Amino acid sequence: MTKIDQEQMKRWRLILGAASEEKLMSYGAGGAMLDEESRLMDEALAAIYDDTAGDSRDDGVGGVSSRKAGLGTSSPKLAKWLGDIRTFFPPDVVSVIQSDAIERKGLKQLLFEPELLSQVKPDIQMVATLMALKGKIPEKTKETARQLVKAVVDEIVKRLSQDLRRAVTGALNRRQHSPLPSASGLDWNTTIRKNLKHYDKERGLLLPEKVYFFDRARRSKEWTVILDIDQSGSMAGSVIYASIIGSIFASMPALDTRVVAFDTEVVDLSEQCAEDPVDMLFGIQLGGGTDINKSIAYCSSFIAEPKKTLFILVSDLYEGGNRTEMMKRLVDMHHSGVKTICLLALSDQGVPSYDEAVAKKLAQHGIPCFGCSPDKMPELIEGALKGNDLMVLAERAKHGQ
Repeated sequence: MTKIDQEQMKRWRLILGAASEEKLMSYGAGGAMLDEESRLMDEALAAIYDDTAGDSRDDGVGGVSSRKAGLGTSSPKLAKWLGDIRTFFPPDVVSVIQSDAIERKGLKQLLFEPELLSQVKPDIQMVATLMALKGKIPEKTKETARQLVKAVVDEIVKRLSQDLRRAVTGALNRRQHSPLPSASGLDWNTTIRKNLKHYDKERGLLLPEKVYFFDRARRSKEWTVILDIDQSGSMAGSVIYASIIGSIFASMPALDTRVVAFDTEVVDLSEQCAEDPVDMLFGIQLGGGTDINKSIAYCSSFIAEPKKTLFILVSDLYEGGNRTEMMKRLVDMHHSGVKTICLLALSDQGVPSYDEAVAKKLAQHGIPCFGCSPDKMPELIEGALKGNDLMVLAERAKHGQ
């Protein structure tokens, strides 16, 4: 076999598992199919993905193990496995394998032992799992779990905060002038108007005596921003991103920020959002039913000046309450002058299932319904606060333009 053929055969062996080795060898693979590193990689994969049918038994942590593979109940074995997958696979693959370990093998032990949890790669999926299991996490693990969530929160804040702040600052009306020079903030109209008397006719030049710049300092609470977040299980990633973005908004003096989460009940997280986004996330209960109409009714009480209010509903629009009334509330809100947007997803993973009929009807009334990656939020927010066409903004965010 050529070297390329051998490499391909090794990859198929890693994909298909130990049961395929005899058959693959019959195709002409000479010698051992896996080197030492590949063998360790195969063991790490086999622990989660090898077939568990047949001679299986309870693994002691809610899953099953087989005579072929498994992690069993041994903490040292789990710890080694966590180290192996982080050594052999890139971060995005590690995230998938960790999630599969919990879902396929029931390895809740990963989350219940501080020593093991400290070795887990912090990511959105793991935070969602911790949020869903928060009531079951033992006391000895809570601080480790909190640190894992904090690491993810800090990473997202670092990723988005600067651009969101710049977007909000750049979008707000600039009425006063500042002596501080800034090319992007130069007020050309005022500068020209107030210096016309200094026009040099001979040279055909305007020689300004004073140049005027817009003042970016904003008066407090100029806009109201409301994030109404569907906390059903399918929206887990969107819930995390939306909540953290809400905490960034809450730190801006120019915005009166409200963060609300709902299932069949409504929870106002505005206070926790402003103080500690980690506590806020642990205050969210993923799963349950959905009553969007009730949450919109609650959020409506915060709208004092419609034309200075941005309402963002983060939901897949599957309504368990009064769908007709829910749509009417959104349309009335939009017609009153509120900048109204429905984000079907706020994540890097694309748009999951959603109620297409509701989304289509809302779009016909001028309320855009679309999925958006977190990195497109600054542009979307800036455009909305500037009064740009929301449907055009939605198309740009949707297609990543």
